[in-house]
Amino acid sequence: MKAVILAAGKGTRMGALTDELPKPMLPVEGKTILEHIISGIAAQGVREFCLITGWKAEVIEQHFGDGSPLGLSISYARQEVQDGTGKAPELAKRFVGDDPFLLTYGDILVRPETYATMVERFGQGEFSGLITVTPGEDVTKGAINFFDDQFCLRKIVEKPSAEQLDQLRADGWLKEGDPMWYNAGIYIFRPVVFEHTAKLQKSPRGEYELTDAIATMIDAGEPIAGAKTEGRWIDVRDPEVLKSLG
Repeated sequence: MKAVILAAGKGTRMGALTDELPKPMLPVEGKTILEHIISGIAAQGVREFCLITGWKAEVIEQHFGDGSPLGLSISYARQEVQDGTGKAPELAKRFVGDDPFLLTYGDILVRPETYATMVERFGQGEFSGLITVTPGEDVTKGAINFFDDQFCLRKIVEKPSAEQLDQLRADGWLKEGDPMWYNAGIYIFRPVVFEHTAKLQKSPRGEYELTDAIATMIDAGEPIAGAKTEGRWIDVRDPEVLKSLG
Protein backbone atom coordinates (compact mmCIF):
# COMPACT_ATOMS: atom_id res chain seq x y z
CA MET A 1 0.00 0.00 0.00
CA LYS A 2 1.09 3.56 -0.78
CA ALA A 3 0.10 6.86 0.85
CA VAL A 4 -1.03 10.19 -0.58
CA ILE A 5 -1.22 13.25 1.65
CA LEU A 6 -3.10 16.39 0.60
CA ALA A 7 -0.96 19.29 1.83
CA ALA A 8 -1.56 22.02 -0.77
CA GLY A 9 -3.81 24.48 1.05
CA LYS A 10 -2.72 27.65 2.79
CA GLY A 11 -5.04 27.24 5.74
CA THR A 12 -6.50 30.73 5.60
CA ARG A 13 -8.24 30.34 8.96
CA MET A 14 -4.78 30.20 10.55
CA GLY A 15 -4.22 33.85 9.66
CA ALA A 16 -0.62 35.07 9.88
CA LEU A 17 0.57 31.64 11.10
CA THR A 18 0.53 30.39 7.51
CA ASP A 19 1.96 33.47 5.81
CA GLU A 20 5.33 31.73 5.54
CA LEU A 21 4.41 28.12 6.34
CA PRO A 22 1.88 25.74 4.83
CA LYS A 23 -0.54 24.61 7.52
CA PRO A 24 0.73 20.99 7.60
CA MET A 25 4.15 22.33 8.66
CA LEU A 26 2.84 24.02 11.82
CA PRO A 27 4.35 22.51 14.99
CA VAL A 28 2.38 20.25 17.32
CA GLU A 29 4.06 18.64 20.34
CA GLY A 30 7.54 19.32 19.00
CA LYS A 31 6.96 18.00 15.47
CA THR A 32 5.22 19.31 12.39
CA ILE A 33 1.69 18.06 11.72
CA LEU A 34 3.00 16.31 8.61
CA GLU A 35 5.70 14.49 10.58
CA HIS A 36 3.05 13.08 12.93
CA ILE A 37 1.02 11.87 9.95
CA ILE A 38 3.92 10.39 8.00
CA SER A 39 5.41 8.58 11.00
CA GLY A 40 2.01 7.14 11.95
CA ILE A 41 1.41 5.78 8.46
CA ALA A 42 4.99 4.55 8.09
CA ALA A 43 4.55 2.57 11.32
CA GLN A 44 2.10 0.36 9.37
CA GLY A 45 4.81 -0.62 6.88
CA VAL A 46 3.97 1.95 4.20
CA ARG A 47 7.17 3.17 2.55
CA GLU A 48 6.05 5.10 -0.55
CA PHE A 49 4.50 8.52 -0.09
CA CYS A 50 3.32 11.23 -2.45
CA LEU A 51 2.72 14.67 -0.95
CA ILE A 52 0.40 16.99 -2.87
CA THR A 53 1.86 20.44 -2.22
CA GLY A 54 0.77 23.93 -3.22
CA TRP A 55 1.08 26.92 -0.91
CA LYS A 56 4.75 27.35 0.08
CA ALA A 57 5.41 23.95 -1.52
CA GLU A 58 9.17 24.39 -1.26
CA VAL A 59 8.97 24.44 2.57
CA ILE A 60 7.56 20.92 2.62
CA GLU A 61 9.74 19.64 -0.22
CA GLN A 62 12.97 20.94 1.31
CA HIS A 63 12.09 19.64 4.77
CA PHE A 64 11.35 16.05 3.77
CA GLY A 65 13.42 15.74 0.60
CA ASP A 66 13.24 12.30 -0.97
CA GLY A 67 12.47 10.71 2.39
CA SER A 68 15.62 8.60 2.49
CA PRO A 69 16.73 9.81 5.97
CA LEU A 70 13.41 8.41 7.24
CA GLY A 71 13.81 5.17 5.33
CA LEU A 72 11.00 6.24 3.01
CA SER A 73 10.50 7.19 -0.61
CA ILE A 74 8.75 10.55 -0.85
CA SER A 75 7.70 12.18 -4.10
CA TYR A 76 5.72 15.34 -4.75
CA ALA A 77 3.04 16.73 -7.03
CA ARG A 78 2.01 20.37 -7.01
CA GLN A 79 -1.60 21.52 -7.06
CA GLU A 80 -1.33 24.85 -8.84
CA VAL A 81 -5.05 25.67 -8.62
CA GLN A 82 -6.84 25.22 -5.30
CA ASP A 83 -10.14 23.97 -6.66
CA GLY A 84 -11.17 21.37 -4.11
CA THR A 85 -10.34 17.96 -2.73
CA GLY A 86 -11.93 16.02 -5.59
CA LYS A 87 -9.25 16.70 -8.19
CA ALA A 88 -6.18 16.86 -5.93
CA PRO A 89 -5.76 13.05 -5.63
CA GLU A 90 -5.58 12.80 -9.44
CA LEU A 91 -2.15 14.44 -9.26
CA ALA A 92 -0.92 11.21 -7.67
CA LYS A 93 -2.46 8.92 -10.28
CA ARG A 94 0.86 7.94 -11.87
CA PHE A 95 2.42 7.45 -8.43
CA VAL A 96 -0.44 5.19 -7.35
CA GLY A 97 -0.35 2.97 -10.43
CA ASP A 98 -2.33 -0.20 -9.75
CA ASP A 99 -1.90 -0.14 -5.97
CA PRO A 100 -4.37 0.68 -3.21
CA PHE A 101 -3.45 3.85 -1.38
CA LEU A 102 -4.19 5.55 1.90
CA LEU A 103 -5.34 9.15 1.39
CA THR A 104 -5.40 11.73 4.15
CA TYR A 105 -5.68 15.45 4.54
CA GLY A 106 -2.50 17.03 5.84
CA ASP A 107 -4.14 18.53 8.93
CA ILE A 108 -5.84 15.50 10.52
CA LEU A 109 -4.15 14.03 13.59
CA VAL A 110 -4.99 10.53 14.80
CA ARG A 111 -3.24 7.82 16.76
CA PRO A 112 -1.05 5.50 14.64
CA GLU A 113 -3.41 2.70 15.66
CA THR A 114 -6.12 4.32 13.55
CA TYR A 115 -4.10 3.67 10.39
CA ALA A 116 -3.56 0.07 11.50
CA THR A 117 -7.32 -0.37 12.03
CA MET A 118 -7.96 1.02 8.55
CA VAL A 119 -5.53 -1.35 6.85
CA GLU A 120 -6.94 -4.32 8.76
CA ARG A 121 -10.54 -3.41 7.92
CA PHE A 122 -9.73 -2.84 4.25
CA GLY A 123 -8.26 -6.32 4.07
CA GLN A 124 -11.45 -7.95 5.37
CA GLY A 125 -13.25 -7.85 2.02
CA GLU A 126 -13.06 -6.98 -1.66
CA PHE A 127 -13.49 -3.27 -1.05
CA SER A 128 -12.94 -0.48 -3.56
CA GLY A 129 -12.55 2.05 -0.80
CA LEU A 130 -12.68 2.74 2.91
CA ILE A 131 -13.88 5.83 4.74
CA THR A 132 -13.16 6.76 8.35
CA VAL A 133 -15.78 8.35 10.55
CA THR A 134 -16.05 9.81 14.01
CA PRO A 135 -19.15 10.66 16.08
CA GLY A 136 -19.87 13.86 17.95
CA GLU A 137 -18.80 16.44 15.37
CA ASP A 138 -20.95 19.05 13.63
CA VAL A 139 -21.84 17.31 10.37
CA THR A 140 -22.88 20.60 8.78
CA LYS A 141 -19.16 21.46 8.65
CA GLY A 142 -18.13 18.20 7.00
CA ALA A 143 -20.05 15.23 5.68
CA ILE A 144 -22.54 12.85 7.22
CA ASN A 145 -22.25 9.14 6.40
CA PHE A 146 -24.79 6.31 6.55
CA PHE A 147 -23.89 2.63 6.77
CA ASP A 148 -25.58 -0.76 6.49
CA ASP A 149 -25.45 -3.43 9.19
CA GLN A 150 -22.05 -4.57 7.89
CA PHE A 151 -20.79 -0.98 8.33
CA CYS A 152 -20.41 -0.47 4.61
CA LEU A 153 -21.20 2.96 3.20
CA ARG A 154 -24.69 3.47 1.75
CA LYS A 155 -24.93 7.25 1.50
CA ILE A 156 -22.81 10.37 2.02
CA VAL A 157 -24.01 13.99 2.17
CA GLU A 158 -21.52 16.86 2.13
CA LYS A 159 -22.14 19.69 4.61
CA PRO A 160 -25.87 19.03 5.01
CA SER A 161 -28.06 22.01 5.81
CA ALA A 162 -30.66 21.92 8.59
CA GLU A 163 -33.29 21.39 5.89
CA GLN A 164 -31.34 18.48 4.42
CA LEU A 165 -31.02 16.89 7.86
CA ASP A 166 -34.77 17.23 8.35
CA GLN A 167 -35.31 15.53 4.98
CA LEU A 168 -32.89 12.73 5.90
CA ARG A 169 -34.97 12.18 9.05
CA ALA A 170 -38.19 12.22 7.07
CA ASP A 171 -36.76 9.71 4.60
CA GLY A 172 -35.68 7.36 7.39
CA TRP A 173 -31.94 7.74 6.92
CA LEU A 174 -31.43 9.57 10.20
CA LYS A 175 -33.10 7.91 13.16
CA GLU A 176 -33.47 9.23 16.70
CA GLY A 177 -30.64 7.97 18.89
CA ASP A 178 -28.39 6.88 16.02
CA PRO A 179 -24.91 8.41 15.93
CA MET A 180 -24.23 11.05 13.30
CA TRP A 181 -21.14 9.69 11.57
CA TYR A 182 -18.90 12.61 10.62
CA ASN A 183 -16.40 12.14 7.80
CA ALA A 184 -12.98 11.89 9.49
CA GLY A 185 -11.01 12.74 6.33
CA ILE A 186 -8.83 9.63 5.99
CA TYR A 187 -9.47 7.03 3.31
CA ILE A 188 -8.14 4.01 1.47
CA PHE A 189 -8.94 3.70 -2.23
CA ARG A 190 -8.21 1.44 -5.12
CA PRO A 191 -7.36 3.23 -8.39
CA VAL A 192 -10.99 2.85 -9.54
CA VAL A 193 -11.62 6.07 -7.60
CA PHE A 194 -9.94 7.98 -10.44
CA GLU A 195 -12.72 6.92 -12.83
CA HIS A 196 -15.06 8.86 -10.56
CA THR A 197 -12.91 11.92 -9.83
CA ALA A 198 -12.45 12.30 -13.60
CA LYS A 199 -16.20 12.86 -14.04
CA LEU A 200 -16.63 15.40 -11.25
CA GLN A 201 -18.51 18.63 -11.77
CA LYS A 202 -18.00 21.60 -9.48
CA SER A 203 -20.29 21.72 -6.47
CA PRO A 204 -22.46 24.72 -5.55
CA ARG A 205 -19.44 25.90 -3.53
CA GLY A 206 -17.46 26.12 -6.78
CA GLU A 207 -15.14 23.23 -5.86
CA TYR A 208 -14.58 19.64 -6.90
CA GLU A 209 -15.67 17.57 -3.89
CA LEU A 210 -14.12 14.20 -3.11
CA THR A 211 -17.38 13.21 -1.41
CA ASP A 212 -19.17 13.60 -4.77
CA ALA A 213 -16.81 11.02 -6.25
CA ILE A 214 -17.49 8.72 -3.31
CA ALA A 215 -21.23 9.14 -3.88
CA THR A 216 -20.91 8.06 -7.51
CA MET A 217 -18.81 5.09 -6.42
CA ILE A 218 -21.72 4.01 -4.20
CA ASP A 219 -24.14 4.48 -7.12
CA ALA A 220 -21.88 2.32 -9.30
CA GLY A 221 -21.97 -0.49 -6.75
CA GLU A 222 -18.37 -0.10 -5.59
CA PRO A 223 -18.18 -1.48 -2.02
CA ILE A 224 -16.82 1.02 0.49
CA ALA A 225 -16.04 -0.07 4.03
CA GLY A 226 -16.46 2.12 7.08
CA ALA A 227 -13.94 2.36 9.91
CA LYS A 228 -14.49 4.17 13.19
CA THR A 229 -11.65 6.27 14.56
CA GLU A 230 -10.93 5.47 18.18
CA GLY A 231 -9.43 7.95 20.61
CA ARG A 232 -7.58 10.94 19.21
CA TRP A 233 -9.05 12.61 16.14
CA ILE A 234 -8.16 16.26 15.65
CA ASP A 235 -8.86 18.49 12.68
CA VAL A 236 -6.29 21.26 13.12
CA ARG A 237 -8.67 23.73 11.50
CA ASP A 238 -7.89 27.01 13.28
CA PRO A 239 -5.52 28.72 15.76
CA GLU A 240 -7.69 27.77 18.74
CA VAL A 241 -7.34 24.05 17.98
CA LEU A 242 -3.61 24.46 17.38
CA LYS A 243 -3.16 26.31 20.66
CA SER A 244 -5.03 23.58 22.56
CA LEU A 245 -2.47 21.03 21.36
CA GLY A 246 0.41 22.86 23.03
